[in-house]
Formats: sequence, structure tokens, C-alpha cells
Amino acid sequence: MPKQKQKTKKSAAKRFKVTKTGKVLHRQKGIRHLRAKKSKRRIRRMKQMKEVFGKYKKKILKMLGLK
Repeated sequence: MPKQKQKTKKSAAKRFKVTKTGKVLHRQKGIRHLRAKKSKRRIRRMKQMKEVFGKYKKKILKMLGLK
């Protein structure tokens, strides 16, 4: 009996991006609402993707079917 392929978790695929070098990136929280009280600098920095580290990174890669 052949081994089954692992399915990609679609919710994870929409939220995370894996770069060519193997970094896992995600969007930062807190940018969708209550922006008036946040500084322009803070909002600008929230727009940038942030890297995921540690055990959480391994779990995400597993959800994406990469490890």
C-alpha cells in the first residue's frame, strides 16, 4: 500500500511565506484597526513581514508540508 502524501494546511499557506533561503515570514498583528493612535513610524514597521523562529517555525513548516 503506497504512503499517503501530506496535505498542506490552507490556512497556514495563506498566512505564512517561506523564502528561498528557508526563512518563514508572517504579517505583524495590530495593523487592522485603531490606527489613529499609532505613530506613522509604528504603522510603517508593522507593514513589514517578520521572521518566525524556534519551535513555532518547525510547526509551520510541517503544516505547509515542507518538513
